[in-house]
Amino acid sequence: MDIYTGLKVIGLLCLLTGCASTGQMTKQGAEPFIEGTTTLEKLREIPDLDNQPMITIAVYQFTDQTGQRKPNPNFSQLSTAVTQGPDVWVISALKAVSDGDWFKVVERKGLSNLVKERQLIRSTRELYDGEALANNVLKPLVFAGLIIEGGIVGYDSNVASGGVGARYFGIGMSEQYRTDQVTVSLRVVAVQTGEILLSVSATKTIASYSQGGDVFRFLDMSTKALEFESGMATNEPVNYAIRTTIEHAVLQMIYEGVNKKLWKMQGVNKIHLEKEKN
Repeated sequence: MDIYTGLKVIGLLCLLTGCASTGQMTKQGAEPFIEGTTTLEKLREIPDLDNQPMITIAVYQFTDQTGQRKPNPNFSQLSTAVTQGPDVWVISALKAVSDGDWFKVVERKGLSNLVKERQLIRSTRELYDGEALANNVLKPLVFAGLIIEGGIVGYDSNVASGGVGARYFGIGMSEQYRTDQVTVSLRVVAVQTGEILLSVSATKTIASYSQGGDVFRFLDMSTKALEFESGMATNEPVNYAIRTTIEHAVLQMIYEGVNKKLWKMQGVNKIHLEKEKN
């Protein structure tokens, strides 16, 4: 095998393992981007409420309840496997429903900061305007009729894995895949009675895929040898999967609420629920 044949083998291997697509992915990833989800579009396309005022709702405890760490076969890590702020996406999903015409979300996670700022305004007004005028400066805080609680209740890594590979005359190729799974639970609680009105859960599969190839050949009978490796991997972002799962849980919550007559949707009396494949 001469050097020209070796170069041809390298070119063929690059073509098979996607060297061109790898370069394109690197170029596209150089610029920041904002990516939406299909579930978010479904939330925005939900019809308006039917002759009903906006629903005031508060998000309290919505945290990571798994305690999982990032998987590493060599050593243990302190970094968590999932985000520690999933409540941000819960609020974002609620505000996206019918482009913000369904839910009036009130601040609760940073309530202490809000109270401190209101106290500062009141004390400043008392100093300049007197106590009588200071009490009329701020409106009372809006209370919520419903509370959303829950969190990320499951993160299972390496649920399924496998691969395939082949080698012929020093030329080899391989493909591997792995799937993880994340589960989100969400419940709606009535403030007046403490009753749990709705309890839903959603599960999303996180897929990882890699492929690669290598060449090892002697160019002649001397010590000259040709060795080349190439590969690429595609990993679905965990945060993106969690965000999609939360949005699907909110969508399911709305549908079940319509069926249980908790709220009314324009032109819809009952919704047939189907399990969405993620």
